[in-house]
Amino acid sequence: MFTSVRVSGDSMLPALRPGDCLVVRRTAKIRPGDVVIARIPGNLIVKRVFRWTDEGWWLESDNQRAPGRKDSWDFGAIPQDRIVGKVVGRYWPSLALGPRFLAR
Repeated sequence: MFTSVRVSGDSMLPALRPGDCLVVRRTAKIRPGDVVIARIPGNLIVKRVFRWTDEGWWLESDNQRAPGRKDSWDFGAIPQDRIVGKVVGRYWPSLALGPRFLAR
């Protein structure tokens, strides 16, 4: 099953920019290096998987200097059941040309 989300914020620059639309596969196997969507209280976040710990997945921002960035350095590891899915593609909606798609 797939879903989509839109990036906000600069924490994943340069890989992902604010406004990018992401295709997320909910049932994908997660590995270190993958980009995932996770639930934290009151929000969804997009982060890169760093490693598995006894408490769950350690997730980090690509841009550690982004204002307001939050990742596992702030809230610890994320349990598997709070991982929404793995980012498998990115697209940019365009009214003039139709959607453009870039697979990951």
